[in-house]
Amino acid sequence: MNILKSAVTLVAGAAALIAGTTVAATAADPAGLRAASLRQAADKVLADRHQPLSVSADAVRYEGLTVTDAPRTKAAQDLACAYGHLCMIVNGTKFDFYKCQTWNVTNWSGNGPFTNNQTSGTVAKFNNKDGSVRWTSRAYQAGTATWDPIWSVRPC
Repeated sequence: MNILKSAVTLVAGAAALIAGTTVAATAADPAGLRAASLRQAADKVLADRHQPLSVSADAVRYEGLTVTDAPRTKAAQDLACAYGHLCMIVNGTKFDFYKCQTWNVTNWSGNGPFTNNQTSGTVAKFNNKDGSVRWTSRAYQAGTATWDPIWSVRPC
C-alpha cells in the first residue's frame, strides 16, 4: 500500500512541476491538487504564458491579474469586482484585471458576465485576432459578453 501511495504522490508531484505550480500536489494534499488545476485553467487561456507571482488553492496571481475559480453567479451585477478592476468569467474561471496592459488570450468561448469597475470613463478593449477592436466597455458597465472570438484584452 505504501508503494502505491508513493507512486500516486510521485505522479501528482510530477504533474504539478510540469504545470509550473509552486505548491506540492499530492494525493494527501487536495489544496495542492486544486492549485495545480487552477494554474492549468489559467495557462489554458493566457496565450503569453505569463509567469505567476504566486499559486495557491484559491488563486493564481500575476502582476496585474488574479485568476480564481468562478463564483456561482447568474448575473453580471452579482460578479464582485473591486474598484479599479475589470472582471469577467470565462469558461468557469474568473479573471480580475487591474494593470493597464494588453493581455493575449486563447481558448475563450461561450458567454459570461463581466464587470468594468474601473475609474469612471475608462474604456476596456476586447480585440480580434488581428488586434482590431471587437468591442469596448466604458466604466462603469456590467453585462454579459460573448467571448468567442476574443484574442486579447486591454483593461484600460
